[in-house]
Amino acid sequence: MKKILIVGATSAIAIACARRWAAEGACFFLAARNNERLQQVAGDLTARGAQSVVCHQLDIDRLDTHQAMLAQCAHALASLDIVLIAPGTLPDQSQCQSDAALAVREFTTNAVSVIALLTPIAGLLETQKSGTLAVISSVAGDRGRPSNYLYGSAKAALTTFCEGLNARLFKSGAHVLTIKPGFVATPMTAGLPLPGPLVATPDKVAGDIVRAIEKHKDVLYTPWFWSPIMFIIRSLPRFLFKRASI
Repeated sequence: MKKILIVGATSAIAIACARRWAAEGACFFLAARNNERLQQVAGDLTARGAQSVVCHQLDIDRLDTHQAMLAQCAHALASLDIVLIAPGTLPDQSQCQSDAALAVREFTTNAVSVIALLTPIAGLLETQKSGTLAVISSVAGDRGRPSNYLYGSAKAALTTFCEGLNARLFKSGAHVLTIKPGFVATPMTAGLPLPGPLVATPDKVAGDIVRAIEKHKDVLYTPWFWSPIMFIIRSLPRFLFKRASI
């Protein structure tokens, strides 16, 4: 019986992952900002076979509330097999270019606040000498593209942090998986002009995440074709890259 903490539990990808684990009879501690939606997710997981579900309303940007959430999680689950970190926003790049305060807020939500939460969670897994910490980053962090470099820079910081954290926790028996989705059809991307053939469903991404956790992978590009795509993009010389419309 898996014991699972999910932060950002109302996101489409997190819900799709949780449904797979619920079918196995997992125990959950769910944290998210929207309490009404959180309760709906909890009811759905219970109906799908979850052994137990505890909810906690959390605004990840309120750093002073992280420890209280983790204390309640420890009381509910005692130990952790899987931690899925899934909160995030998709900022408007043009607005961030003209509003420094907005740019800082968005970077904080997507990088600083997540790193602040990962720090005590890493300590917990290091102490128990087991468990997988799965963190949703993005392919956008692989290179700074003009269309979304505020979001991309936040994900780049998160990706680098997770790489170092994985090397640290490996020595204790715990593990970190960095998840790099490409385009996913979620409420966060609704209305964006995304290239249809490259857009995945949350359930497809969730299946990849669950398998990657089981296989103790370090990095997951999902769907798989984003790995060669991003290899090409990373390999472009800078003089060509800055002229490309990507």
